[in-house]
Amino acid sequence: MNKNMKFQPVSHSWVALHPQPKGVIQFIAGAFFGTFAPMFFYRYLLQFLFEQEYTIIILPYNFTFNHYLEAGFLIREQYEILPELVRMARFKGYDYEAYLDDKNFSWIGHSLGCKYISLLEGFSALPNASQDREQFIRKVLSKTSNESQIQSTISDINILIEQLQQKIIEVRRLIHDYVDRDIKINSIFIKGQFSILLAPVISDTSSAIRPQFLADLLDTFGLGVKPTAQETYRFIKESNLFNLMGLICFKSDNIAKSTCDFFMNTLEKPSTDFQESLEGGHLRPLGIQLANKIFNPFDTIMLESLQKRNQGFKLYLMKLLKRLFVNHYEGID
Repeated sequence: MNKNMKFQPVSHSWVALHPQPKGVIQFIAGAFFGTFAPMFFYRYLLQFLFEQEYTIIILPYNFTFNHYLEAGFLIREQYEILPELVRMARFKGYDYEAYLDDKNFSWIGHSLGCKYISLLEGFSALPNASQDREQFIRKVLSKTSNESQIQSTISDINILIEQLQQKIIEVRRLIHDYVDRDIKINSIFIKGQFSILLAPVISDTSSAIRPQFLADLLDTFGLGVKPTAQETYRFIKESNLFNLMGLICFKSDNIAKSTCDFFMNTLEKPSTDFQESLEGGHLRPLGIQLANKIFNPFDTIMLESLQKRNQGFKLYLMKLLKRLFVNHYEGID
């Protein structure tokens, strides 16, 4: 079987189908790089993940201030792609067993991509009953959002949940038609799916708009980033999940510093066994291989040997993947 990583478009995303996958990694890149050719900018990282026997999905996202809606798009993409994985694998003669249980799906994000993963994890804690769900959302937003904003968020999330419930019915039917098998879906969001956050950034309007007074003006009129960093942090804390997570931060990275501090010192998750602080700056995860060198013009370390790169980044990522994979199948949420 051909085990070369080749991406092909599926729905709005890019998929590299592994012939014998033990799972699926859904990758959400940082701003700009996540929109323009992430399979090029993150080539070395994605190739490594593929070699660990994962099918790779690169999930795109639009530049928008409404991160709730974009997170909703990303989770809908998972269900758009899932039956296609089964269909394509069957057509190619590849193993598709891993696609029949969404517990085999996982997430890796870089920079802003980690905010979307965090929101999806937080959504996983939403109560099933609509009244309880409204109370949960109000508890998160009441200190920073007005009533109109709260009602809008509640409405958007309720609509998203209804759409996902209908989509799951369609996904089950399609897969049964393809292979006469049932699929196990453990949560309409991502509970039970492990994640790794690389230099996570939970951003505010000021991260995207300069000068500060203009960002403040947009926030005043309710036109800024939703949810704010403060609201996202509360969402994370109130969810009481994030137990299947790895975290990699970088010592020269001032962009992700406050978010890394939140996870490590305020939330105190993940445990020290699942977090690393490595050399390099915010764009350290980018890079392409040129012969025996890794080239990354966006990082403080622009060119380094393959051996040094493997020891300084790849080794720790491999360790996190293996530990999370073991804990994942011990039934930790």
